[in-house]
Amino acid sequence: MTGSLFVVSGPSGTGKTTILRRVLASRKDLVFSVSYTTRVKRPGEEEGKDYFFVSEEQFEARIRNGEFIEWARVHDNLYGTSREYVDSRLDDGINVVLDIDVQGALNVQKERPRAVYIFIAPPSYEELKNRLETRGTENTEQLKIRLRNARWELSKIYMFQYVVVNCCLDRSVEQLDAIVTSEQLRVEKMKDILHRAGLDFSEVRHDDN
Repeated sequence: MTGSLFVVSGPSGTGKTTILRRVLASRKDLVFSVSYTTRVKRPGEEEGKDYFFVSEEQFEARIRNGEFIEWARVHDNLYGTSREYVDSRLDDGINVVLDIDVQGALNVQKERPRAVYIFIAPPSYEELKNRLETRGTENTEQLKIRLRNARWELSKIYMFQYVVVNCCLDRSVEQLDAIVTSEQLRVEKMKDILHRAGLDFSEVRHDDN
């Protein structure tokens, strides 16, 4: 049985990475797909754990080689998801989760329509603005770009299957965890277990008599 692909997305500042890290820490059936990026490493980030940090030339070479499931330029930086990393784990029956921007998620949808798409939303646009200003990781111009992009990203929320409104971190973690669990309980994911338990009666004919 192949693994499931989960795509977690939302505007910058919604807390999606924090929520996802909490869920990953509590589950052994889910691995994080580390993206490639050309942006500068932030304080506390680790190579190969948070991102693979590469130059623009290196990134473009990977594009030409078809190494990304999706890639996009966001906030003047390039981001991409490794095809080999994701597919090798899915083929081994391992569930994989992507933490990517909305533009990237929509690109993945074109190639992987059966993946599970989850949108992390802020309680309000004003709250999102406050979070980004408080974070203090962008200058004034960068903040304007992120807020402009956030309006566009929020307009795409109905293209996702699930939404988690991050009002309370603990509750949001519980909701994302519940989504992952519910997807693993789908009948098509349980076929092997049902078969081993002798509960697979799919070949039994139903007779009205």
